[in-house]
Amino acid sequence: MDFKWLEDFLSLAETHSFSRSAELRGVTQSAFSRRIRALEDWLGAALLNRESFPVTLTPEGRLFRETAEEAVRMIHARRAEFRDHARGSGPEISFVALHSLTVTFLPGWLMRLKGAVGQMSSRVKPENFDRCITALAEGGYDFFLTYAHPRVSMPLEPQAFPHLVIGADSLVAVARPGWPEDWAREGMPLLQYSRGSFLGTLARIAQAQPGAPKVWVAHTDEASMAEAMKSMAVEGHGVVWLPRRLVRAEIAAGQLEVVAPELPMEIRLYRNAARGRGITARVWAAAEGLAEPYAKTE
Repeated sequence: MDFKWLEDFLSLAETHSFSRSAELRGVTQSAFSRRIRALEDWLGAALLNRESFPVTLTPEGRLFRETAEEAVRMIHARRAEFRDHARGSGPEISFVALHSLTVTFLPGWLMRLKGAVGQMSSRVKPENFDRCITALAEGGYDFFLTYAHPRVSMPLEPQAFPHLVIGADSLVAVARPGWPEDWAREGMPLLQYSRGSFLGTLARIAQAQPGAPKVWVAHTDEASMAEAMKSMAVEGHGVVWLPRRLVRAEIAAGQLEVVAPELPMEIRLYRNAARGRGITARVWAAAEGLAEPYAKTE
């Protein structure tokens, strides 16, 4: 199989047009079509429905698109790492992380980490919890940054995916100040995460605690983006459970207020033990040394 076939296929999956993709790839349409057909022959499956307009992916094509995207990303990332190393810019480390952690905890922690480890480049992919687990398990990333709580199981085998507790946060119920008093009597409108969301699971645990407000579901965010939920709360749509680090500035500025007891959470760093490069061992040791005072390691 020729590597450029994968890039051809991904271009076609994006444009849904043989002529447009051939133009983007710098080949004739007939040559481009032959390369796509060669990929299908090599795989033994039809990836495209050519009878539709625009061109669409078959079920096999949709499945293979995920594989092709990851393969192309990994090859390009490794090439960039080799080239950077040859230029003296240092090795690369890769993280997959929950969205909210990439805008709260990760930036400052990563600067301290680089200060401890030395010259290196970094690559970060924000994702939802399930995709983070998959990305780490499939070997595409060195580390996974996540929240954790004793009542939520982690689907990672400890020997293959050890972890450090490098920090702490809490899930806090917040709403815009000055909410009507009848909300307390009749129930506050709740901004809810979608089913299966990791923060949604934690929010249900927090909502079941003594002292949590009486609520009724007013809005469900199907993308389960904590940043979007924060904006809804600031505009007065209701109460939402969010990481305190994410709403610290809004609480300090009086845009949001805490309306329930908080749920403590760990911030954990997982690693794929199979990716045992020298740089990952140095990062692991530095991360353990940088763990916040109240964080424990396992």
